[in-house]
Amino acid sequence: MGALKNVSNGQALLKWGRQGTRPTWGKLSGMRRLYTMLLIAALGAIGATAQESYKVRLAPVAADLAMRENIAGSGMVTVALSGTRLTLSGTFEGLKGNATAASIHQGSATGVRGKEVLALAITKAASGTVLGSFDLTADQLDALKKGKWYVQIDSEKTTEGNLWGWIWK
Repeated sequence: MGALKNVSNGQALLKWGRQGTRPTWGKLSGMRRLYTMLLIAALGAIGATAQESYKVRLAPVAADLAMRENIAGSGMVTVALSGTRLTLSGTFEGLKGNATAASIHQGSATGVRGKEVLALAITKAASGTVLGSFDLTADQLDALKKGKWYVQIDSEKTTEGNLWGWIWK
C-alpha cells in the first residue's frame, strides 16, 4: 500500500494499494484535491515536453580553389526543439564581405549539400546574428533528427555559402 502524505503532520492525503484499484483521498478538501491533481498533471506534462538542444559550429567551406580566397569567418548557433517548434539563435564574425542570406538546407545524407528548406533572419554585415523560429512538419522533424540539416550563411563574395554548420545533438 502506498500513500502521498502531508509533510507537516504525516497524515495520508492520497492512498493506493490492496483496498482496490482506485486511490482514496484521505482528508483532502475539494480544492486541495483539485490542486493536487493539477500539480501531478503539470509535472507529467513537463516531462513529456522535454526540450532537445543542438549545437552548430559555423566554419568556412571552400567548394573550389578560386573560392578559398573569398571565404573566412566563424560562428556558433544554438538550436532548441520543443515539440515541433524549432528555434535558432547564434552569432558569426570575420566574413570578408557582408552576409547576404542565411538558411537551413537539407542534404540527402549528413555531409551532402542540399536544397534550402527554411530562410533565417541575419545581420547584413561581416559580423552579426542569425535567428529563426519555425513549426516543423513531420518530414522536416525526421530530417532534422537524422542529421540531414545544416545552416548556411552566404556573403557578397560567396553566394553559394561562406559558412556552413551541420545541426548535431
